[in-house]
Amino acid sequence: MRRLPILAALIACIVGPSAPVQAEPGRHWQAVPNESGWTADTAKAVTAYAGTYRPTALAVIRDDRIVASAGDPSRRVNVASVRKSLLSALYGIAIGENRIALGDSLEKLGIDDIPPALTADEKQADVRDLLMARSGVYHPAAYETADIRNKRPARGSHPHGTFWFYNNWDFNVLGTIYRQASGEDIFTSFEKRIAHPIGMEDFSARDGRYVLSPLSRHPAYPFRMSARDLARFGLLFLNQGRWNGRQIVPATWVRQSTAAYSPIPKRKSAYGYLWWSLPAETWGEGAAMAAGYGGQFLAYIPTKRLVMVQTVDPAQNPAGIHMRDFMALMQQIATAAP
Repeated sequence: MRRLPILAALIACIVGPSAPVQAEPGRHWQAVPNESGWTADTAKAVTAYAGTYRPTALAVIRDDRIVASAGDPSRRVNVASVRKSLLSALYGIAIGENRIALGDSLEKLGIDDIPPALTADEKQADVRDLLMARSGVYHPAAYETADIRNKRPARGSHPHGTFWFYNNWDFNVLGTIYRQASGEDIFTSFEKRIAHPIGMEDFSARDGRYVLSPLSRHPAYPFRMSARDLARFGLLFLNQGRWNGRQIVPATWVRQSTAAYSPIPKRKSAYGYLWWSLPAETWGEGAAMAAGYGGQFLAYIPTKRLVMVQTVDPAQNPAGIHMRDFMALMQQIATAAP
């Protein structure tokens, strides 16, 4: 895999806090000279953070410029639960093309699982319930952590749509529904519909795989992705789904999928459609985050025109990086940004 300097990362895309405005992208983003003021302070903060927490890659982007960076932006890592936000974007495209409907129930879609199979009530959950992690289906799932497995509610304890639970069963079934309803493989579809149009440099369909479990017929779909490609994805959403004048993801879906449907006070955020919505009183309107186990983070803040990305390869840093530490850096940078 080729290694490029950190400052030779990513394609340009200019976004204002309200009306998106894009410039013709060059081959790579340009770096802001870290001479004085906010950019210099940000570079120092990123360097200090990277020395302490050891991310595989970290980048702060404003408008079409890299403000600060550390590590190797081309190194692909398993981005864990960030996969869910990537799938959400594909759902936005499919729903906009009328290939999937939010109101389609599991029963209508022919979704079931291995014994103990779904009950008639569980099959009334619809696509929107799954996107919000509110299906009420608490069947064992592939690729779930021991913590989630231990916290899983009892079957039948909550009707669909009424209770939020970070449920890998919901997330995995969304992958099955996408493949069945669209007739497309998730990773091939992402490469064709998103990665290629926005110029991702490292991702290909070979960077995805399906993970099965004897407990469920619905596989997980982890992605390997580089920080510079994740940053492009963040810019796509910062710019309301547009890239170089082309609408890649419907703007209505960008807003809907990152809206705050389920407040989670202990995380100081809310859950949308496979995205974390960040509170406006702290981050301004429209800020959102994709987050994965071990320190995989992608956040964008429209009012500051900022994107921040962090990846962590467990082979380099087995302990990972806690969300609170990344968020503290993000708060420092966003507060100081002019």
